[in-house]
Amino acid sequence: MKRIFISLLFSTSLLFTLAQTTNNSASSTIKGIEQKIKDAVTKPSLNAARLQTADKAIQEWVDKKWMNGGVALLIRNGRVEYYKAFGYDDMDKKTPMRTDHIFRIASQSKAITSTAVMILYEEGKFLLDDPVSKYLPEFKNMKVLDKFNEADTTYTTVPAKKEFTIRELLTHTAGFAYPQIGSQMATAIYAKAGATGGIAVEKQTLQENMQLLAKTPLFHQPGEKYLYGMNTDVLGYLVEKISGVPLYEFMRKRIFEPLGMKDTYFNIPSEKQNRLVMLHSSVNGNLFRSPESTVLKGTKIYRDFPNMNFPMQSGGGGLSSTIMDYAIFMQMMLNGGEYNGVRILSRNTVRMMTQNQIGELNNGVNKVGLGFGVVTEKGSSILPLNVGSFQWGGMFSTTYWADPKEKIVGLFFTNVYPTDRGDIHDRFKVLMYQAIND
Repeated sequence: MKRIFISLLFSTSLLFTLAQTTNNSASSTIKGIEQKIKDAVTKPSLNAARLQTADKAIQEWVDKKWMNGGVALLIRNGRVEYYKAFGYDDMDKKTPMRTDHIFRIASQSKAITSTAVMILYEEGKFLLDDPVSKYLPEFKNMKVLDKFNEADTTYTTVPAKKEFTIRELLTHTAGFAYPQIGSQMATAIYAKAGATGGIAVEKQTLQENMQLLAKTPLFHQPGEKYLYGMNTDVLGYLVEKISGVPLYEFMRKRIFEPLGMKDTYFNIPSEKQNRLVMLHSSVNGNLFRSPESTVLKGTKIYRDFPNMNFPMQSGGGGLSSTIMDYAIFMQMMLNGGEYNGVRILSRNTVRMMTQNQIGELNNGVNKVGLGFGVVTEKGSSILPLNVGSFQWGGMFSTTYWADPKEKIVGLFFTNVYPTDRGDIHDRFKVLMYQAIND
């Protein structure tokens, strides 16, 4: 409204001037108005003095060893307003963090995989309410968990009332849970089948994991609950089967190369592997360099998996990227599917992806779209993100959001897992919004 008011004010002023001055003075007035408009577009929209508050706060997080280091980026009105690296890549070696470091982005992979799905949807390959078993027959006639015996991890099942759909995968309402990072019950059931979470595992392929997953029960009837789980890995498998190419090849040709995302990979090429951020862990306030491998609820996972050329391409959590690459992807979404003259999705598909798609199902204060979390009125009362902002993050302590009302893309990347200071991401959002200058 403010911009509309300014435009009207300029227009009124121009008409008044033309009515009362010579052609020369009118020309001068027009030039003055053009300069004011140019200034409004190009001048920073964040207060430099108030951004120093952000600088100080983030540096304190490093000094207090809440994190080893991180990279912060905020874009507003298509202009980079804040782009800085803090602390260390490797705390032991004291190597400084750089803005071009590559981070494990884990569940931030989900938005990219969901975009790949929606590209195929726009090509008429399927409808969102089609049963997944129509394209992936191994998921036909699924069972649903009925009773679970903690003592010996045996369980009973009942038939699913219906086939789960592509939309239910996109909204995490199909019934899948997560191994390793999910409940003990889910981990036990998936372990019996050999299904993994898909991140940092050594030998398994996506197809092998999905065929094992298809033998496990759903944890609720399809469509009846929201449950964060392996849904996006199934979607990645769907992309492979429908497109006929490996998931990364589809992403590279249809998303990464058109957008100029040059640093996003499942497996980082050898010439860039020295840019992978060192993973750290924070337990009970103690920050330390993570070991080369660890066992997470029975599954061995590797710290440097992006550099190890593993065969798994996990659409739910396997990508690594720079903060700028991911910002380009998010700017495309904020622009309604287009970036730098390249259209990836139509604006109406983006609208569908970034609106509430789970109705009244419970997901805390916010809702879920197709691959994104969506901020509600209640969510906007807790943090300064406006209603309709879309967001998510990753298990290695990364976060992103886009706010259509403020025309903001914001990201904060660290690589700490586990972490006992996950609140830094909400603190970062507050630090950015307090600096808005209009």
